Amino acid sequence: MAVRACGLIIYRRLQPAPSSKVTDSIEYLLLQTSYGTHHWTPPKGHVDPGEDDLQTAFRETQEEAELTLIEGYKKELHYPVHGKPKTVVYWLAEMKDCNTEIKLSEEHQAFQWLKLEDACKFAEYEDMQTTLKEVHQFLCSRE
Repeated sequence: MAVRACGLIIYRRLQPAPSSKVTDSIEYLLLQTSYGTHHWTPPKGHVDPGEDDLQTAFRETQEEAELTLIEGYKKELHYPVHGKPKTVVYWLAEMKDCNTEIKLSEEHQAFQWLKLEDACKFAEYEDMQTTLKEVHQFLCSRE
């Protein structure tokens, strides 16, 4: 049976320097897992019985009141984990208050706010790197 997880790709906008482009002020939130290879990923988690995908995504962020869901972006990734198929669905959300405290669950040991290039380096997996680049292009096209 396929595993299903859902999450949010969370970004924030810092105050840009007068000479910089608006898109240079975007940072993405990545969390480091406290298990396995300690990989970095946007917040996500398995769908609980009776829960819909978007409820799962918000539950996994624990920051629901501070986030604004961005219409028009949804991404589904498919890959094997321990020989079983896994589907992860991501939505895009903006954290309006740049000073919001990030609360880690026992599943994560660290977090980073990263510009696109560094987020891609931390993310490691090619499909996540591609997704982050797509999100960035989506946000830039809305400017």
